[in-house]
Formats: sequence, C-alpha cells, structure tokens
Amino acid sequence: MKQDLMAAIIVDDATDAVLMLGWMDEEALAATRETGLATFYSRSRQQQWVKGETSGNFLRVVDIRPDCDEDALLIRVRPDGPACHNGSTSCFTPWLWRTILERDAEQRPDSYVAASLARGTSYVARKVGEEAVEVVVAALSESDERLVSEAADLWFHVLLTLRSRGLDVADVEAELRSRHQSRTP
Repeated sequence: MKQDLMAAIIVDDATDAVLMLGWMDEEALAATRETGLATFYSRSRQQQWVKGETSGNFLRVVDIRPDCDEDALLIRVRPDGPACHNGSTSCFTPWLWRTILERDAEQRPDSYVAASLARGTSYVARKVGEEAVEVVVAALSESDERLVSEAADLWFHVLLTLRSRGLDVADVEAELRSRHQSRTP
C-alpha cells in the first residue's frame, strides 16, 4: 500500500456535516487545488479518482486546511449531489437509514423495505398514520416499553416515506438545523 497518504475529511460547507473520508497523496492534493474538484487516491485501485467522475456528484472545494501535524486534511466542499456511493448525502448515515438504502437497492423479494417501497408512497404514508395513532395510544395508556416499540415503528415508516419520495434523512436534519439557527440569537 502507498505510504504517503493523508486522510481527507470532507465536510459540507453549508451544513458542517461530515460527508466522507477519502485518501489523498500529493498528486491528488495538487489536482484538487488545480481543478477545485475533490480528487482522491484509491487504495484498492491504486490510482487517482475524481469524486463525481462517474456519478456527476462532484465535490466542489471551498477550503483546504491541514491539521496541526499536516498529516490529515479538512476539506470544505459544496456537493453537487449525494457524497456516498449508496445515494445518501453522507457516508456517515445513521444505521437505520443505511439499512433502508441497502435493502431498497438489493430488491430482495423477502425484504419488507423493498416490498413496502414497491407499493408506493401512498402505502408507506398510510403506515405512518397507523403507527402515529399507535404511538398516541401507547403514550396515554401503555407501558414505556410499548411506547418505545411503537415510536420505533413510527420512525421506521417515516424514513420509508422519505425514501419513497427520493428524499434523504439529511434533508430533515438540515430543516431542523435551519429552524434552530433562525431562532438562536
């Protein structure tokens, strides 16, 4: 394996979300600075690659900062689309969201996720309504364990609804962050 690699932590300049981790050698760093597009060194293919060269989801560099030892980089970018190869905004997505994306992509016939998404937004949206009612009932008259179980079902089906509409869980996080920032003095 190539020895002169630096970890490059990629951060969305607008949201401060960590999008991905890549590796850069001096050539990839030079190409990044020259083109303004994040360019990495692939350890598996042992060659440079530009993020977005196949997907069109380029990472447009805003700022590059080395750490105190100059053996890692923090790179702020404006992404043209999802940073992760699985279609998610970030490679550091929550476990449940990552599982939903994987099962949607795999389309296994025994997958509840794939089957639910195949039935469409109206189906999963109705499931959100059913689960919301069950959360209210559990909150008012059932055990804490039952409330947690029903809340898990609700959250899962909300995520399915987002996926059915082609949205990302990061869109909800960005909306909540925006609301918080507009209310914070």
